[in-house]
Amino acid sequence: MGDNIRVVLVTGASRGIGRACVEALAQPQTKIYVNDVANLEQAAQTCDLAAAKGAEAEVLPFNVAEAGEVNAAVEAILKASGRLDVLVNNAGIARDNLIALMKEEDWDRVLAVNLKGAFNCLKAACRPMMKQRGGRIINISSVVAYMGNPGQANYAASKAGLVGLTKAAARELASRQITVNAVAPGFIATDMTANLSEKVRAEMMAQIPLARFGTPEDVAAAVAFLASEAAGYITGEVIHINGGLIMA
Repeated sequence: MGDNIRVVLVTGASRGIGRACVEALAQPQTKIYVNDVANLEQAAQTCDLAAAKGAEAEVLPFNVAEAGEVNAAVEAILKASGRLDVLVNNAGIARDNLIALMKEEDWDRVLAVNLKGAFNCLKAACRPMMKQRGGRIINISSVVAYMGNPGQANYAASKAGLVGLTKAAARELASRQITVNAVAPGFIATDMTANLSEKVRAEMMAQIPLARFGTPEDVAAAVAFLASEAAGYITGEVIHINGGLIMA
């Protein structure tokens, strides 16, 4: 594969924000690896959407929470494509419950996927990026990392941890011209919000100054910018995409 091919890995990319990121990054002279561990048929559909925009795309199933699987996947990318230019750490799960009722395994599982999974992927990806002396890493955090949310202590903790990971990695990798940033989506119109009651949706909407839920494409646009050459002087930052829900 020629040096002019840009190689991208997006985790948790079978639907929602991950799929939108793949579409936003898809263009000619781009090879995108679409990761998912369970929804392989939907991941294949994501590949079709990328191909329609001129990119080459391939499903790469692995569990981000398992370091051995992550390392093997990145080795496969390097063997096939010779490099890795962009990593989008999007894979995540939720296991909601109040703290007093939360099972230990639900705490551990969310932290394992959302935070350790991002660490596993970042660690594996930064090594070839360091040799290349360049790369883009974007972590998907959440507004709840900043404002909290009842019943989501595990999720909020994992997403807050991603902010710290982003800033530490940005400092470590800057000398090799690798940028590490995060985006923190607010209430986004996904399968999760679609399943909420009208009352809960109305209560959430009332908190948003722009008076609408965000879309996966709103998030993906910021990811695509951070992955671009135009964002080369931005690192260690968190871009908030929440319609004004919180204003720092």
